[in-house]
Amino acid sequence: MSRVSAAFAKRKALIAYITAGDPSLPVTEKLVYDLEKAGADIVELGIPFSDPLADGPVIQASHQRALKKNVSLADVFKLVGRLRKKTDIPLCFMLAYNLIVQYGEEKFYADCAQLGVDGIIVPDLPPEESSLVPRPSSLDQIFLVAPTSTEERIRLAAKSSSGFVYLVSVAGITGARKGLSGDLGDLVNRVKKYTNLPVAIGFGISTPAQAREAAKLADGVIVGSAIVELIAKKKIKAVVSFVAALRKALDVV
Repeated sequence: MSRVSAAFAKRKALIAYITAGDPSLPVTEKLVYDLEKAGADIVELGIPFSDPLADGPVIQASHQRALKKNVSLADVFKLVGRLRKKTDIPLCFMLAYNLIVQYGEEKFYADCAQLGVDGIIVPDLPPEESSLVPRPSSLDQIFLVAPTSTEERIRLAAKSSSGFVYLVSVAGITGARKGLSGDLGDLVNRVKKYTNLPVAIGFGISTPAQAREAAKLADGVIVGSAIVELIAKKKIKAVVSFVAALRKALDVV
């Protein structure tokens, strides 16, 4: 069982997204430790890119702030190396396929295995093309399923994923929403027809109440924009309190 899979074994998994290097790499490193203490089970590190696919204005702005600090994929690998000296929390990269190509696909996968990256989420990499370069067995590859996905796309994404399946709660880009879709339960069931993997719901979850609602339907929740917005406002302590509140909400499901 991978570390990602193990995160779902005992409780509803809380996955926290932050953009690596926003506002700085040292702050990102400390945030990972703090998020773990607050109850996050997995930390998703967004790799800064000039045109992040599927991300709304909050996360796009965080990428731009990190890019202004010249944060690169190589820098984030060094960050993972430092983190692995102090924590075993599962770490997943969310990044554009172009960054992997620029870095070199074989080198990318080798460094993931060597430095301790647990999973990758590449929104613009279709499942059909994911096996072109052999992936190390220690690295989970997580695919996204959206409300607009066809039955065949759901089947392929579910069968191709490892670790968990990332279920996008709404059509569109990342960002806070006032409520969750009423069709989420049906979508979770459609995914689970094709896999025994955990399903985690992301995009739009911005309050403990929404997290609790999503956790009743799925095996975990992913929260990003609400955390990144607090970081943008330099409310780092509030991030920890917010994640602790999310954890508390999930623990009563």
